[in-house]
Amino acid sequence: MTTDIRHAELALAVLQHQPVKEIPIALFHVMEHSIIERLAGCRPGQYENDPYGVYIRMLQQVGVCMVDQMLVENPLSMGDHGYESGSTTARSSGPVILDGQLIDSPEACVAHMETILFGQLRRAIRDFRHEDFVQSIINFESQSQQLLGPTILKTGHGQLMFPQLLYTLYGYEPFFTAYALYPDVMDRLFSLQSDLAVLHNQAIVAAYQRAGRPLYHRLDHDMADSRGLLVSLKSLQRSWLPHFYRSLQPAVQAGFRLVWHCDGNLMALIPDLLACGVNGFQGFQYEDGMDYVAICNMKARNGDPLLIQAGVSVTRELPLGKPEDVKRQIDFLVENGPETGLFLSLSSSCTPGTPWENIKTAVEGMQYYLQNGRG
Repeated sequence: MTTDIRHAELALAVLQHQPVKEIPIALFHVMEHSIIERLAGCRPGQYENDPYGVYIRMLQQVGVCMVDQMLVENPLSMGDHGYESGSTTARSSGPVILDGQLIDSPEACVAHMETILFGQLRRAIRDFRHEDFVQSIINFESQSQQLLGPTILKTGHGQLMFPQLLYTLYGYEPFFTAYALYPDVMDRLFSLQSDLAVLHNQAIVAAYQRAGRPLYHRLDHDMADSRGLLVSLKSLQRSWLPHFYRSLQPAVQAGFRLVWHCDGNLMALIPDLLACGVNGFQGFQYEDGMDYVAICNMKARNGDPLLIQAGVSVTRELPLGKPEDVKRQIDFLVENGPETGLFLSLSSSCTPGTPWENIKTAVEGMQYYLQNGRG
């Protein structure tokens, strides 16, 4: 696949819902070093010696048109068989200790919030420096675009802030038990997070406008597992969603297109996300109940079709299926995707051990629709 400057132009046109025939490829992230090298046409072992050169060459050879999340060094956290001894990335299963406090109960979680975390958030709000932050975002996005080159459009990921469910900080059991038992504390947590997020997001908007970057951003925060939402929808509507809405308003009012990464079965929350200004989705765990066809027929709050990054499943078809299963899924995603605003990609990171023939079929299928469109 030869690189083509028009790939970046195609990505921008699709982000703007222009009616184009070709279907662009979004970020294609593979974790296995030997597969990265094979797709890039490089020698074995070359990725570790030159991760940026080899990884970006892989993206170019695949025909990727848009990258939101810069994951060049991410595969260095594991080898060709997954996490290996000595890895600093794999999570410890030991007790959570924060600022010298053992977080082993909902009360310990709340105590840390009230004595440490809330003060940290208030200081961050007080000390926020708008212009310094604007310049740091401009620098990062400009440097990332230079690394990717002119054929791949760099777009935003993970910079817009909004309230988080802090289960990764405090541990699942302490945090979710505290969420259930201490709603007033959660209200304060989400309110302070949102106060900081509004300042933060105003600066993001200013940076993107000043630098002439595409007004697009992918939002990531796992709110569901394979069974459904991690907490009740009613509790989110009461406590979390009003602050989520408030946090996003600087970007929504500036015309940003906001795409939500879908892990697990998020169907129950989708109408509320759309009402808050989210206007697209990426990922999709179809086997968990994500109804791709129904989602692609929904509309954004302003009436536009949704932006959809339709992913070949990295949990089912790619690792467990056969090449014909992969091809069938790509055809299904295209046939049932929105008329405008459609990208093809992988549903998430493609892990080590995925059969080469399946990856090759995915690349060939995406390249077909990139070159020929829907037909």
